[in-house]
Amino acid sequence: IRWEMLNLISTVHKQVHFIGIGGISMSALAQILLTRGVKVSGSDSRPSPITARLAQDGAEVRIGHGAENIKSPDLVVYTAAIADDNPELLEARRRGIAVVERADFLGALTRDYTYPVAVSGTHGKTTVTAMLSCVLLHAGYNPTVLVGGELSQINGNFHVGGAEHLIFEACEYVDSFLKFHPFAAIVLNVEEDHLDYFSGIAQIKASFRAFLEKIPNGGFAVLNSEDENVMRCAEGVACEKILYGANGAYRARNVKFSDSGTASFTADYSGGAVEVALGVRGVHNVSNALAVFAAASRLGVTPAHIADGLADFTGTRRRFEYKGAFRGAAVYDDYAHHPTEITATLNAAKNIRHNKIWCVFQPHTYSRTKALLDGFAESLAAADRVIITDVYAAREPNDGVTRAETLAEKIKAAEYISDFHAIAEYLKANVSNGDLVITMGAGTITELSGLLV
Repeated sequence: IRWEMLNLISTVHKQVHFIGIGGISMSALAQILLTRGVKVSGSDSRPSPITARLAQDGAEVRIGHGAENIKSPDLVVYTAAIADDNPELLEARRRGIAVVERADFLGALTRDYTYPVAVSGTHGKTTVTAMLSCVLLHAGYNPTVLVGGELSQINGNFHVGGAEHLIFEACEYVDSFLKFHPFAAIVLNVEEDHLDYFSGIAQIKASFRAFLEKIPNGGFAVLNSEDENVMRCAEGVACEKILYGANGAYRARNVKFSDSGTASFTADYSGGAVEVALGVRGVHNVSNALAVFAAASRLGVTPAHIADGLADFTGTRRRFEYKGAFRGAAVYDDYAHHPTEITATLNAAKNIRHNKIWCVFQPHTYSRTKALLDGFAESLAAADRVIITDVYAAREPNDGVTRAETLAEKIKAAEYISDFHAIAEYLKANVSNGDLVITMGAGTITELSGLLV
């Protein structure tokens, strides 16, 4: 029924309403419908550059949620973060308007393409989706792209291309990726996360295995050979498996870092080797580039085009993004919100010439902070100085127990400061010329980097 619903959008469903239209994924779906001539409306809790662009491109966007926003749509799309008592969702159901969750809608959309490629994993999905998109575009392909960050090469978070390749992120949260229909999948890593939904690593691995089992005959999976959980998930899966990393067919050697921290390496593959110079930092991005190399090769891109496409990629917004200078210190903004991601970012920062590394971290969700508290403390301790600010609740209510102060107390060189302006003043008094300042987290912490620079 849902597939038929999407298939009829351009002929029967003349208007689609998105609850949470300003989200990075929802906005891309809305933009695709706009290009198909569908009337798009939507609402979001706050204005943003994304909602402004949607309005400019023809969508009717309302700030704030209310039943009055539901006018006469044929279909309403909502995200998993929207509560059941959302007034627009309630109004749509009261009036008998068709309602579908975002993952179901995207799952139906994947059927429109010959080769949908799903990028999955606990970390790195946005970077690898963007990297692969750059490689394919550089090689003369015309993929449709849905990426969870803003990419300069496509001037945003989506690109409407042809009907052959769809490159998109496949998130495991609430088993969303089990609603997709990939021809190919990349699995970067499998770790504990989203523990407000998953009971633990066993359930997470079972979910990733079910995802891999969705790949059809003739399709393929690109797998991180260095991640034990990834390899466990893939055991016995029937599709073609392509391994990268130390134990795979695609490997990196002679890894080096420039003074600015960007990585270069020799990529070895079954037919030879090629030199790769990345425009992004960190050894984790060497691994990401190998995943892209493996996937792009299987899709028919030559090694030379892959290397050139990887060199063109300079990152997406909020992934170790340079923002400017503050009192002689370089300011970066990063999306890391899991201990493994924090470690990767801080290790990448250490490859840049610096005096002290300051990390200002905003924990994301109470459940993740509580479940991974010790991991956060250990990973953040790699910075010279740490400032912890209040937990960004996102979709969750305050549990009344989990406090940012508790995390700060576990880190030797840490301070707890709740207000962004107070943090800026503290940094103004303490940061020195040649330091690095990294604002970090998946919430509103990015606003602090703007205050500083």
